[in-house]
Amino acid sequence: MLYPAQKLAPALNCWTLTEVAGRLVEISASVSSAALTMTFGLVREAQQRGEPVGWVTSMASCFYPPDAAQSGTDLAALVVIRIPAQEKIARAGEKLLRSGGFGLLVFDLGTADIPMPLQSRLTGLAHHHQTALVCLTEKQRKAFSLGSLVSLRLHAEKKRASENRFACMLNVLKDKRRGPTWNHEELRFGPAGLC
Repeated sequence: MLYPAQKLAPALNCWTLTEVAGRLVEISASVSSAALTMTFGLVREAQQRGEPVGWVTSMASCFYPPDAAQSGTDLAALVVIRIPAQEKIARAGEKLLRSGGFGLLVFDLGTADIPMPLQSRLTGLAHHHQTALVCLTEKQRKAFSLGSLVSLRLHAEKKRASENRFACMLNVLKDKRRGPTWNHEELRFGPAGLC
């Protein structure tokens, strides 16, 4: 995970909690991308607003807590659920979404998929409760999205900008509200071992 340096002044800032509230969002990425960095930006924003945040992942995968804490995330206020089977992440997350108690839920799906009937329920619940539902997937940019119910699909990338700075980018592949007319980029510092 990379640490804030500065936002690179997009023409239209669509990567905010307000913009993704009530939507099913997919951030696809290859290995060693900016997906976690950009997602934790939303986590921090939700926590600053006093909104509860849930993170559902598998036992085989998880973000690195010291990096999350150093980037400004309040780990004591982050609900993390680790599921033994990757394909059950969305079903477990549905229970959190049904509660209506979260401003942001992140499903770290990896290569898992979400069946269309479950996607339909999740989309309806996210809209009803105005919860931002972000699904992190491991796939190439040209691979198919989770499904037609995904409201916003982004592909995360990072590129070295200087010795200890990285440009973290979200490239819009689909946006049902605005069309794929925007991208988001931030300049970030790398952690000690990455520089």
